[in-house]
Amino acid sequence: MDDEQIKEFSKKLSERISHLEDKNDRLLENSRRVEGEKRFIEGELVRLQKEIKRLKTELERLKTPPLIIGSIKDVLADGRVVVKSSTGPDFIVNTADYIGKDNVVVGSRVALNKQTLAVMGVLPPSLDPVVMGAEILEKPDTSYKDVGGLEEQLVEVKEAVEDPLLKPDLYKKVGIEPPKGVLLVGPPGTGKTLLAKAVANKTNAVFIRFVGSELVQKYIGEGARLVRELFELAREKAPTIVFIDEIDAIGAKRLEVATSGDREVQRTLMQLLAELDGFNPIGNVKIIAATNRPDILDEALLRPGRFDRIIEIPIPTEESRKEIFNIHIRKMNLSKTIDFKTLIARCDGATGADIKAICMEAGMFAIREDREVVSMTDFERAIEKVMSSSIEESEKAGAMFA
Repeated sequence: MDDEQIKEFSKKLSERISHLEDKNDRLLENSRRVEGEKRFIEGELVRLQKEIKRLKTELERLKTPPLIIGSIKDVLADGRVVVKSSTGPDFIVNTADYIGKDNVVVGSRVALNKQTLAVMGVLPPSLDPVVMGAEILEKPDTSYKDVGGLEEQLVEVKEAVEDPLLKPDLYKKVGIEPPKGVLLVGPPGTGKTLLAKAVANKTNAVFIRFVGSELVQKYIGEGARLVRELFELAREKAPTIVFIDEIDAIGAKRLEVATSGDREVQRTLMQLLAELDGFNPIGNVKIIAATNRPDILDEALLRPGRFDRIIEIPIPTEESRKEIFNIHIRKMNLSKTIDFKTLIARCDGATGADIKAICMEAGMFAIREDREVVSMTDFERAIEKVMSSSIEESEKAGAMFA
């Protein structure tokens, strides 16, 4: 074989090798692509299997028959229980093995099997959405430093609410029962709610706020049930301070001549009287109520043993107005030319809420003119705006408490 044939053979061999290498690269690429598709399909298979399992579980859940709500009336010696179902009659039934015996107590709400009426589970206590929707603060942000001009009232509230929760042993040593409730009486905007929140903050108690009108219901017995559930919630979360605002909505004097609506309000009042001073002790639950109409409250509500202290929250004096002003301006960017002595004198008859509104309006006037500093003129304009009608209303309300 001569040199030219050798060269030709070498060239063909090189081309053949290059072709095989290209083919090998394509096969490797196809192999990697197929491997990737295989992993994707395997992952998709696992996902679809999980989805099928979830759908089967959901289908089984939907096929489960509905349960009937009932309550346990008695527990028998053989482990069976007497239940009253929502359908009406009483039944003696068994309980499921997985339910703890300690949970099966008289009065518990239970779920019953529709066919056998066996107890399938113990339900949590039922509380009305109105009660659950009450303003419940684990610890209010308001403290004593946010309350101005009510030093005497603070002392009385502390003695009636704070000390029994923080120093219960002291009352035992002295040999007296601590007060159960405090009634705050005063014109609107004088700080009744603020005072209650400050006490709850100091005691680390749960603060439950309820408006009296929310306890007035359409159907017979509903208002009384709400009162019972409100106090049940308070006992569960004790130590608790229950603040009932505008208590005159349900605490008005009972009249001989009354409509059906009036009689329902009276039933709610009687349930409140029973909770305040009934057979069931309220323990670490303290009641604070507020009203601006003490003249219409029922005498049974005002007697000692229910509201042991009636504390009047007056219109702020000049010194009190100074303290309230200092509370609301401590975070404001003020001009050094402001004469607060003049401002305080011009606010004669203003409540704490009025003074807060004056400070807010003064700041709004500065913002309106794109200024970062509040001036004397801003406060003067705010006083004219807020006090034009508030003073007359406060004087009328104050005359009622004189």
